[in-house]
Amino acid sequence: MAHPGNPGVLALQGDWREHLATLADLGVDGVAVRTPEELEKVGSLILPGGESTTISLLLETSGLLPGLRDRLAAGMPAFGTCAGMILLATEVTDGRPDQHHLDAMDVVVRRNAFGRQVDSFEADLDVSGVEGGPVHAVFIRAPVVESAGDGVEVLAKATTPDGVTRPVVCRQGRVLVASFHPELSGEHRLHQLFLDQAA
Repeated sequence: MAHPGNPGVLALQGDWREHLATLADLGVDGVAVRTPEELEKVGSLILPGGESTTISLLLETSGLLPGLRDRLAAGMPAFGTCAGMILLATEVTDGRPDQHHLDAMDVVVRRNAFGRQVDSFEADLDVSGVEGGPVHAVFIRAPVVESAGDGVEVLAKATTPDGVTRPVVCRQGRVLVASFHPELSGEHRLHQLFLDQAA
């Protein structure tokens, strides 16, 4: 079933308002999604940064989890940043046993791979498919992709504190994930990439 609606932003916890503001800057009316009924009205979904275990719990208590799984399995375009990347993965190496993951991208993700809040940092990354120079990335307790399946396209990498260079932006079909927070740095090109692939 086709859903031609506007892009939604999962608005249960985290920095969803910043994503809506970024969409507005791009001339797009985003929709805050908190209920199954709101999910049905959107054509694509952004999953924001925040606390992945909290968002996982709220997906269950809000009743969104079954419908979201179904929409993603049916090919709904999605964009996950930081916690959103964790939620969209097939496996999380250090998540809680009761933490849900949505199996939308064939990646294994490790939480807080770049350290704690005090270890937050910024970096300029070359992102494949994004023109106009490096993407300014804000990493806050960021996850990293430990391994990616054959169908996953790695668009950018960064070096973790243990000196290993790992993927931090990936795409599989119409699902895009980033370890960092483009919505916090005034960086709009990843959102535009998502909108283009969702169109």
